[in-house]
Amino acid sequence: MNSKEYLESGILELYVYGKLSDEENQEVREMATKHPEIQEEITAIEKAVISLSENVAPYLSVANFEKIRVKLLDKHKVIPLQPKKNISQYMGWAAAAVLVLGFGFQLMKLNQSNQALDNLTAEKNGMQQELTALTLQNQETENVLAVIRDVNTIEVALAGQQVAPNALATAYYNKSTKEVYIDVAGLPAPPEGMVYQVWALQLEPVLTPTSIGLLETYAESTTKVIKVDNANEAQAFGITLEPAGGSASPTLEQLYTLGKV
Repeated sequence: MNSKEYLESGILELYVYGKLSDEENQEVREMATKHPEIQEEITAIEKAVISLSENVAPYLSVANFEKIRVKLLDKHKVIPLQPKKNISQYMGWAAAAVLVLGFGFQLMKLNQSNQALDNLTAEKNGMQQELTALTLQNQETENVLAVIRDVNTIEVALAGQQVAPNALATAYYNKSTKEVYIDVAGLPAPPEGMVYQVWALQLEPVLTPTSIGLLETYAESTTKVIKVDNANEAQAFGITLEPAGGSASPTLEQLYTLGKV
């Protein structure tokens, strides 16, 4: 029998209550010497017995008990009686105590197991969430790379303008699918309550801007390459800073970047 089976057999409770034979007691002591966890379990059971005894037994000091006894003897004639020995009664109480302690011990073990299971479940859920997030990030990266590597995709540099000369961005425009991705890594974070808006521009015969999306995922994007709406026959791309929700037409005073296809 290994130490785990020994701990779960219930023999340690019987050992603490003195219900084992000399041979069995010696076996327990040898196992406790070889296995520290068994000695720790014996100590824990002994402490539980002492705690249970203290909780159910009222405290009466020797001095107070003697005072009560003397007063009773002075007031009443007491005939001393020899207590009747009843071993079966003591055996019953001992068995009941062992049963209660054993049940409490098993309940404690069950609670510990349930807590460990809850911790494992929470850890598993956390790992699943992280895995899902990584999967989405990888999928986003694969989609971006697929567009950029497409032979029909052209790279349009969007240079900084007067309001933000150091700003820069890149538009990846697929002339076949009309898909547009904007690399915003070179743009400063927009102020609170503001958002970047992307415009596809027709330069001739008349300058005609068409909104193709808001860069609302600027802060959350891990690649900083954001897909916007498709653009039909765009001749240029521009990015302006607009109030949250976007604008019907570009605010030219807040034109951050501009580039011709």
